[in-house]
Amino acid sequence: MNEQEFDYLNVIPLVDVMLVLLTIVLTTSTFIATGSIQVNLPKAENSEMAASVQSRTIVVDKDGQLWLDEQQLSLDDLSAALSATERDTPLLLRADKELALQGFVAVYERIKVLGFTSLSLQTEQL
Repeated sequence: MNEQEFDYLNVIPLVDVMLVLLTIVLTTSTFIATGSIQVNLPKAENSEMAASVQSRTIVVDKDGQLWLDEQQLSLDDLSAALSATERDTPLLLRADKELALQGFVAVYERIKVLGFTSLSLQTEQL
């Protein structure tokens, strides 16, 4: 029997495997990026993605409970927790759309009193 050498390398299986791996990475990164504390974000027509440069995340759920970087605390503890943070650190505020306006204003006012210069509100795009 006479064996022939391959004149080419079939790369289709390699491409298939790479596409599956890419799908897995994109799916898991979406779950990581959304965070583990579930809130229904308000919708905005012109939403922008916040820059991810060492920002701190504040989450307020519909009952008014606060989390700072996934650590639950009260409104008074928020001031103490943020006091050691530099004032030019970007803060990302994720507030539930069903949160009473007064709850949002209380958190917003506390952040502004502390003197932070960069505060972003996360929304979902329509």
